[in-house]
Amino acid sequence: MSKLPAKSSSPDVAAFLAKVKSMPSVRPAGGAGRLIFALDATASRQPMWDHACKLQGEMFLATEGLGPLHVQLVWYRGLGEFDASAFVASSRELVSQMTQVNCAAGETQLERVLSHTIAETKRAKVNALVFVGDAMEEHADRLIQRAGELGLLGVACFMFQEGNDPVARGAFERIARLTGGAYFPFDAGSAELLRDLLAAVATFAVGGRPALEDFAKRRGGEVLRLTRQFAKPRGP
Repeated sequence: MSKLPAKSSSPDVAAFLAKVKSMPSVRPAGGAGRLIFALDATASRQPMWDHACKLQGEMFLATEGLGPLHVQLVWYRGLGEFDASAFVASSRELVSQMTQVNCAAGETQLERVLSHTIAETKRAKVNALVFVGDAMEEHADRLIQRAGELGLLGVACFMFQEGNDPVARGAFERIARLTGGAYFPFDAGSAELLRDLLAAVATFAVGGRPALEDFAKRRGGEVLRLTRQFAKPRGP
């Protein structure tokens, strides 16, 4: 069993939130924020899948009063299984879909996630992709090509990595950089931070920078403290 990294440091979280804050709002005036919530559902992911079921509600709670948030659940597992739900507008609907999925052994299908996101945003603008996974077993060049397409379409990818696989980290970081998104590693000791970071991304997707700053003030605690450390990033 691989050793998990030490709990993510405050500078890591500050850098992630600073990256989110620096991005322009991408929600059309009067429209709903559209977010794809994609998860690796291979066998190693069951504990995190169960945890994500509990955390996802924060995305909807954080955007109350800002405008509608529509979320699509995307997942892969087993021998080429890949599925995407309809976009839903409530935590209850999303949980209902997530609880019907059990993780099963299989290889990663991140390229399909990125290709699906490209297809979705060509139909109707997707504001952001959130991906949560722990491995990458595909051709990196293909992933980079898809990430470049998403960057041109203006879809930011927020890549959350559980564990410390260096191959996955390299791919996730580059995807985030090419799309103007952000990368964040976490482990069992920092998983609760994922709740606040998911909420931050959702808040930003719906209401932009002012909404994110207000969210941090209302949430308080570590998120507020880290938000005060924001600095302009040097580049993607």
